[in-house]
Amino acid sequence: MTTLFVTYHGDAGTRFNRHYYVDKHLPLVMKAWRPYGLESTAAFFPAGDGAGTIAVAICEFHDEAAMKAALASPQTEGVMADIAKFTDAYPSQSVGVRLAAPVGVPHQQQAA
Repeated sequence: MTTLFVTYHGDAGTRFNRHYYVDKHLPLVMKAWRPYGLESTAAFFPAGDGAGTIAVAICEFHDEAAMKAALASPQTEGVMADIAKFTDAYPSQSVGVRLAAPVGVPHQQQAA
């Protein structure tokens, strides 16, 4: 599993339409990148005064090759063009690779 973190930074004056982002943009991302191995997306909005990080998307891909294929796909142009419809902020991207099971998730028991 490879995770793409898409982070938007700004301040209280930065335009960011959360409803559009959740209801329109993330479904567009899923439609565009699912054929390449995108498994899920989620949006997070930090609590606070609006300074610093204003939104984070988490995109879970099957693996790094799937993520690279999605980002290199022709559909990415439409994903990137859609950003202007909900914000003036430019997203930054970082990649993470899960090395262990999430805490609190029980491991499958091995057959004896």
